[in-house]
Amino acid sequence: MSYAANSEQSGQRKKRRVTDVVARKGGAPLTALTCYDATFARLLEKTDLDLILVGDSLGHVMQGGDSTLSVTVDDVAYHTRCVARALKTPLLVADVPFASAGFSDERLFSDAEKLMRSGAEALKIEGASLEICRQISRLTSHGIPVMGHIGLVPQSVHALGGYRVQGRGEEAQQRLVSEAQRLVEAGCFSIVLELVDETTAAAVTNASAVPTIGIGSGNVCDGQILVLQDMLGLNLDFKPKFLKHFAQLENEVVGAVSTYCREVASRSFPAGK
Repeated sequence: MSYAANSEQSGQRKKRRVTDVVARKGGAPLTALTCYDATFARLLEKTDLDLILVGDSLGHVMQGGDSTLSVTVDDVAYHTRCVARALKTPLLVADVPFASAGFSDERLFSDAEKLMRSGAEALKIEGASLEICRQISRLTSHGIPVMGHIGLVPQSVHALGGYRVQGRGEEAQQRLVSEAQRLVEAGCFSIVLELVDETTAAAVTNASAVPTIGIGSGNVCDGQILVLQDMLGLNLDFKPKFLKHFAQLENEVVGAVSTYCREVASRSFPAGK
């Protein structure tokens, strides 16, 4: 009996591959979240998620920083290894950090090697300059799958003037459509659209031969991604317009720890014999 048949009979989900993501273009929307550790990866493995991103958003979520610029390739590799140990089904993508793509070829290819050896099955690279697309083309031609990322690219937040919606107006829309086309030509299997005007996101999605995955870009994309801790409500003070708290775990965690503190203080935990 084949592995696929055995998996189907046992109720296990099919392993998601790059080819599965590409095949979803124009079909059922792709579901994606970030993840940075084995505990959450084990839980996400029990869901229907298609894709997990070990994002450089770990600079905010795990390190408490105010940007992603301090995140190093060693940081991403460490968290990728943690996630890979508990993840079996969703496609595992790792972020290429700031000052890697678009700079030295040697630096990028060294970083790509490190991330793939840490357990990543694909890489995500921000930007679509001619230089970055040339580098992406080299990676994809050597068998390293790459997900593109345009719109609000956090690694260039200072050049963009802050966290602002991108793609407003005809000129900006055409620029993003052109960037997406360059990424497709370079071999990207999908493209993240972050904080892109919804009309422009629709134009990019319609013009792109590969799936678009939106965050803060409306519901017109071929899939959606959110930061796990954000959608779980682990920081209820963080509430940009596009975010939905699917849970309010901040309250649950604070309540549980407060109960623990009270019971230890009163010696009701552990219970006496």
